[in-house]
Amino acid sequence: MVGLPGSGKTLRARELAAERGALQLTPDDWALTLFGQEDRHQEPGGKRWLLEGRLVALAIDALRLRLSVVLDFGFWSRDERSALRWMAASVGASCEIVYLPVEREVQWSRIQNRWKHSPEQTFPMAEAELDPWRERFEVPDADELSGSFLPSPPPGDETWFDWAQRFWPSLAQSLNGRLSER
Repeated sequence: MVGLPGSGKTLRARELAAERGALQLTPDDWALTLFGQEDRHQEPGGKRWLLEGRLVALAIDALRLRLSVVLDFGFWSRDERSALRWMAASVGASCEIVYLPVEREVQWSRIQNRWKHSPEQTFPMAEAELDPWRERFEVPDADELSGSFLPSPPPGDETWFDWAQRFWPSLAQSLNGRLSER
């Protein structure tokens, strides 16, 4: 699932998981339980990225077992999405990017509504955060959405797994050599 907060990712992830008999992994659910609402998206000490790394490793293990997985993370960067596509391919799985665009006004309305009606299921968000988030978000292009092109890893990384280990520090330990190098 690719999109900003308020784009409908979790709702769509639930639908896809039910339709496909897939395991749904939503880091926000775990983060709320483990860290509480105060810590939001960037927990102190990088805990969010440790949590995501463990969930990515779980997803890779599930794919190796030929189970379907829906990752409901947001995946704001092409590098995140490319690394995940590479890792899925490395265990013989296919990967589909589901991008949910959202207009700013709709996004803010949904965020406010969610906070009003189910604050225990979300993090507090300020309207002032929306524009910086939207500027940082990298919209997937047609090649990425079609899965027809996987770019090379960034300079300094031999593989996408090398990149992913730096982004999600717990990933290498969690997978413990269970990814085939391609």
